[in-house]
Amino acid sequence: MSLSRISTRIRRIKPSPSSAAADRFAVLRREGRDIVNLAIGEPDFDTPAHIRQAGCDAIERGETRYTPVAGTLELRQAIAAKLARENGLRYDPGEIIVTCGAKHALFNALSVTVEQGHEVIVPAPYWVSYPDMVLACDGAPVTVACREEDDFRLTPEALEAAITPATRWLVLNSPTNPTGTTYTTGQLRALADVLLRHPQVMVLLDDIYEHIRFDAAAPQHLLVVEPSLRDRTLVVNGVSKTYAMTGWRIGYAAGPKDIIAALDMLQSQSTSGVCSVSQAAAVVALNTEASFLPDWVALYRRRRDTAVRMLNEIPGIRARSPGGAFYLYPHCGGLIGKRTPAGKVLETDNDVVIHLLEAGGVMVLAGTAYGVSPYFRMSTATSVEQIEEGCRRIAKAVAELR
Repeated sequence: MSLSRISTRIRRIKPSPSSAAADRFAVLRREGRDIVNLAIGEPDFDTPAHIRQAGCDAIERGETRYTPVAGTLELRQAIAAKLARENGLRYDPGEIIVTCGAKHALFNALSVTVEQGHEVIVPAPYWVSYPDMVLACDGAPVTVACREEDDFRLTPEALEAAITPATRWLVLNSPTNPTGTTYTTGQLRALADVLLRHPQVMVLLDDIYEHIRFDAAAPQHLLVVEPSLRDRTLVVNGVSKTYAMTGWRIGYAAGPKDIIAALDMLQSQSTSGVCSVSQAAAVVALNTEASFLPDWVALYRRRRDTAVRMLNEIPGIRARSPGGAFYLYPHCGGLIGKRTPAGKVLETDNDVVIHLLEAGGVMVLAGTAYGVSPYFRMSTATSVEQIEEGCRRIAKAVAELR
């Protein structure tokens, strides 16, 4: 028997459900199916015109060559200014690296710090890629289930119970994908107090949805709440969600110089520097006022409210109103055990999702992929009209169950 040519670290991970959903949607559309896509998590807005123009201007200036591995100095200065202005954090350009999206920064951070035997705490529901990234880097993901009655927040008690001498990182995302959960300043303070008792634990902060939030006032950043965590925290962010620049592939990480240097070394032997044109556009995005953002957030809020209202009118489905991001994570336990017109019994949230797709023509993602069932993730990064149509189709598909 021949050995597999694919490495063990790759065979232990699975494809991203979000990417698989995008591929499945494309196939169904080519087949002529009328599908309401409530699965894909990216803004439906165009990148603002002044940012698009900045990319065009960079091309005309001939800025189409290699850049430093860590990113252009102009972009790293813009990131440093953003972190100081918006988050109250002080980093110099030497403590910042530009990556091919925030996902790249997260994966590389784990790559340069995690070895076999290391544990990484991942609160659940989680973004689908966190556990598989850890596995791909020979680590052990330790998922901590967060309860709906706690608004899916990681509590200090749950964090304390999950930490062991082998714990390397805590991954903390807020607002979160898939639940839209946010943390108050007091809740961050409580988590920081736990971390102070365990100096071996580093903190990987995924701030990618920071500006898409519906709280009355944004809380202080964790590193403002507890500055002494700075030397063991990596702040990861990017321009994809705030500025509708998903395809430009610009992320970044700011943190301790030894970690940034290791990230630079790894990137120099893998992807090298990020697209020069995208970097030029990101400089303009970060250095100019995001005057469009209040209107976008107001529209996200309207979409959220519409979806929550309509879903809560469907028997068997319960939807809470999230504090940020553009996702809902409705509970669908009331549908488990019901039977489709074809006689299929819905035993899992994956069965529910398949029924909604096949019978209703609505694409959502099963909660199984996010670590807590029975739920499904629904994206509200689409028009109110599409959300209304999707919810009507869900209601119709549910009404067919017995």
